[in-house]
Amino acid sequence: MKPAVVLMAYGSPSDLADIRPYLEDIRSGRPVSDEAVEELTERYRRIGGRSPLEDVTEGTRAGLERELGLPVYVGMKHWEPRIAEAVDRAVAGGADQIIGLVLAPHYSKLSIDGYRERLEDALGGRAGLRFIESWHVHEPYLAVLADHVRGADAHVVFTAHSLPARILDMGDPYRDQLLETSGLIAERAGLDSWSFAFQSASATGEPWLGPDILEELDSLHERGVESVLVCPIGFVSDHLEILWDIDVEARERAAELGLELDRIESLNDDPAFVRGLAELCREVVGVPSTS
Repeated sequence: MKPAVVLMAYGSPSDLADIRPYLEDIRSGRPVSDEAVEELTERYRRIGGRSPLEDVTEGTRAGLERELGLPVYVGMKHWEPRIAEAVDRAVAGGADQIIGLVLAPHYSKLSIDGYRERLEDALGGRAGLRFIESWHVHEPYLAVLADHVRGADAHVVFTAHSLPARILDMGDPYRDQLLETSGLIAERAGLDSWSFAFQSASATGEPWLGPDILEELDSLHERGVESVLVCPIGFVSDHLEILWDIDVEARERAAELGLELDRIESLNDDPAFVRGLAELCREVVGVPSTS
């Protein structure tokens, strides 16, 4: 067996000129309004013009490759390099077993299955596939986040990307996995004061999972909380949902309320986090350690 890893993330536009095609890709080619393009463009301008996701994911890829001693290829769901490109490169390099790993710890049919489908379609039976569906209780991931919040002199709010509330009627485990992760981290870190909130809901005209982080800040203020530390457990890399939704929107709301708000440093390509990803690959697919 000659395995290789396809490491997947959502993707982000390379520059401001790419925002319309990026949105069209997310919408499967459906037209995007000028208003939607301008709104997203302004958000990217506010965070410096582009997301660091591409650079961060490359750093994670390189670190994971060193740890595993296996080739690791990056594939983005909605931008370049595409998942199909990563698969082609892996197969061309001689891989006969693909390890599919999404940089998102929690499973939902509406999110993770999209990565799996793209991976399977690209493979077309050319190699075997071992897809890691969820790693929300993987000990190294829990441990590194517990280290980030341990000793916090603030109320900790764990967050993740919201999804349409209809997933609950589907029996989707997404919300339960998020709450399980939050509880386990709080236990390991010895937190006395914590809660969970969603962020980044889209305006689709249907209910999305809540409470939203802005609503949670309002509620905490009413309860007399003065200091908040945000721990985005559903996001492992700096990108728009961190740099805009938390660092801009949530901070602005906190300032209006007179709340002190900070967030943990994103995991990004932190060596301890990358070692955990390598351990995950070894545990799930039996890759031997090179140490």
